[in-house]
Amino acid sequence: MGHRRTTLPIGGLDAHPNAPEIRGILSRLPCVTDGELEALADAWHNTTLLAEARRRSLEPDSPLVVEVLTCFETAQSLFAPEIHAADLAGDDGFLTVDPDVVSTALKAMRDAIAAAYAQPILTPAEHGTLMKAWRSVYATDHVVDPDLGARAADVALLLDAIPRLAARCHDATAAAEYASILVASQDVDEDMRCAARDEAWNAAVLTSRHRIWQLVQCSGAEGLHRYCTVCRSRERDELTARVLGLCVDAACGLLVAGALDDDIVDVLVEPVQCLIPAQRPSAET
Repeated sequence: MGHRRTTLPIGGLDAHPNAPEIRGILSRLPCVTDGELEALADAWHNTTLLAEARRRSLEPDSPLVVEVLTCFETAQSLFAPEIHAADLAGDDGFLTVDPDVVSTALKAMRDAIAAAYAQPILTPAEHGTLMKAWRSVYATDHVVDPDLGARAADVALLLDAIPRLAARCHDATAAAEYASILVASQDVDEDMRCAARDEAWNAAVLTSRHRIWQLVQCSGAEGLHRYCTVCRSRERDELTARVLGLCVDAACGLLVAGALDDDIVDVLVEPVQCLIPAQRPSAET
């Protein structure tokens, strides 16, 4: 496999010499089609060389290895409902790819992520071995934007607002928004909310956005669970979980708003209306 390359410490993704490849891979994960999943699984075969390259890429001194492991967790979350569908009684109607195939495809994705991050310290042969299955399906590194639906701007606005709530201990505006959401939650009819969320999930399946739905969930959780930049504290209590649930339900409802009745979207969005513009887009005439 050749001698291991060395490099100076890399402080973050923006400073990573292989950032375009990393961003290209990560952007594609929630946009993978069923056919691409099957192609990835068909192309991935574990070998001694692949296992050794993987081991090298994930050594403690590999570039941004903690970030790599976080990416692994996110990728796992995106496909968890499909991999563990057998454990979700009555919730497997959206499956069109065998869970074992999805699980194998996920291994190809993780190898590609590991290869892209570790590229500065891997030999060309090691990098190529880890990337082989991915490159058999995706030949280029261009960034792919997920389809956030008819109200994409509102989805993005809400996801951008959630991390602000994590700093509520030192941000008066964020504290007021957080309190407003909790107050609004007291009037939520939980049966209606659950029914609206189920309708939104069905719409996500019908519009092939169920993996983007998982990305929205992950993004929301990551945002609200960040450390405050001032005091380095964070909250994971019951009230925080309540606010997070309301925020991600709203974001997921907005994700598929074009496929839902406005009343259903409103049930999900109203508790967090303080984080997004109050007006609904005008209906087309």
